[in-house]
Amino acid sequence: MKNKNKIKIKINGKKLEVNQSSTVASIVKKLNIPLNKVAIELNREIINKKKIKNIKVKNKDNLEIVYFIGGG
Repeated sequence: MKNKNKIKIKINGKKLEVNQSSTVASIVKKLNIPLNKVAIELNREIINKKKIKNIKVKNKDNLEIVYFIGGG
């Protein structure tokens, strides 16, 4: 029996099933990702990290989370 409260999204190319009420912020927190060291893209659009608590993911959304790496 399929769980109607779950949706399927992709994060960095990997499929993940989350609650349909999930926000970008809740997913980032669940994955233990440090917000100050990443850029977040939702469906090929960079999103403002100050607004991620209000952005709900939808079925088949595609999240890309890119880490900043220092170097020289």
